[in-house]
Parts: sequence; C-alpha cells; structure tokens
Amino acid sequence: MVKRDFSHVRHWVFDLDNTLYPPQARLFDQIEQRMTAFVMETLKLDRAAADKLRHDYWKQHGTTLAGLMREHDIDPLPYLEAVHDISLAHLEPDADLAARIGDLPGRKIVYTNGSAPYAERVLAARGLSGRFDAIYGVEHAGFRPKPDRAAFETVFARDGTIAESAAMFEDDMRNLAAPHEMGMRTVHVAPAAQPAAHIHHHTDDLAGFLAKLI
Repeated sequence: MVKRDFSHVRHWVFDLDNTLYPPQARLFDQIEQRMTAFVMETLKLDRAAADKLRHDYWKQHGTTLAGLMREHDIDPLPYLEAVHDISLAHLEPDADLAARIGDLPGRKIVYTNGSAPYAERVLAARGLSGRFDAIYGVEHAGFRPKPDRAAFETVFARDGTIAESAAMFEDDMRNLAAPHEMGMRTVHVAPAAQPAAHIHHHTDDLAGFLAKLI
C-alpha cells in the first residue's frame, strides 16, 4: 500500500533538522540558544524577553528570522551565520539512511529553513554528502520561510520540482500544508503521529519508511 502511494514520485524533497537526523541529537536546542542570544544583542532585550520574542516570531511569521526581518529590518546573513555556528558532535553517520536515499528513483533535494552551508555540514556529519542533487536553504527562497507557499514555489521553480510527482518529508506539520495543497505526497517525520488532513503518512523511522518504497 505505501509503495503504491509513491509509485508516481520522481522528485523527493527532504527537510533537514529533525528529519535527516533524529531529534534526540537536540541540535535545535543549540540553535534556539543562539537565536535568543542574537535577539538579546540586536534588540537590547533581556534573556526572558528575547526568548519570548523568538518563540512568538516563530509562531507568527514561520521563523524567528522572518519576524526579525519584517519587524526590525535586520540583515539575514549575519543572523544565519551566528545561529548555525553550533557543534555537530552528537551526529553520527547513518549508512542505512544513505543507502535508502540513494536507492530512490529520480531527483532528491534538501530544502531547509536553515542555511545551505549549515545543511551541507549536517549532511557531511550524517554521511549523506553526495546523496542529494541539490541543497536549498532559506536564502534560496528570498528568505521567505516554510510554511509560506510562495517559499516552496520559489525553490521548486528554481529546482524544476514538479509538485504532482513529488513527495515532501518534514518534521514540522505546518510545513506540509502547502506541499499538500500543491499536490505533493506528504510524510510527517516525527516521534508521534498527529493525524491531519494534509498528512498522508507518518513515520518515526525515515530509513525504514524509505525501505518500503523500493
């Protein structure tokens, strides 16, 4: 049944954080700390206020960066460099996942709300370098973030992704709504299933799920 649902797919789109590595690595804890520090320094706020603003902007604008750009006109490049300057020591190569991604028919890309250089570092640490045809960061969407549909449309137009023959793998449910609307097969990659109309499949084992598709 699962294999049949993906028989038409020739464009495979993968989110990065908590999708191509397990959430137990807790990389985003580091990123959130650096986001809060950036907001503190840039807007001259104390830690509690900066942390609240970071979270509020994530909810209201899709990402903290989008909120900072819209509300405070900050330069996104120093922000992206600062918040992604983290340790990847907890990441381990995943040969099984690398093999499963390599077996997929068609074009495979990474599309993240982080930066492409950060994504390249994570993929290298996971042993996934060379498994993807392209890597796209928020900079390739004009700094518009997922879940904004226009962000997906920009990246997909740049890549040549055909939504009707594509699948999206993503840990944040919000970021699967637009792909579903565009006609993509959607897969929520997360420890627990959260049923929703725009979610076709759920998995807590990406390599195991991909193995069912070959």
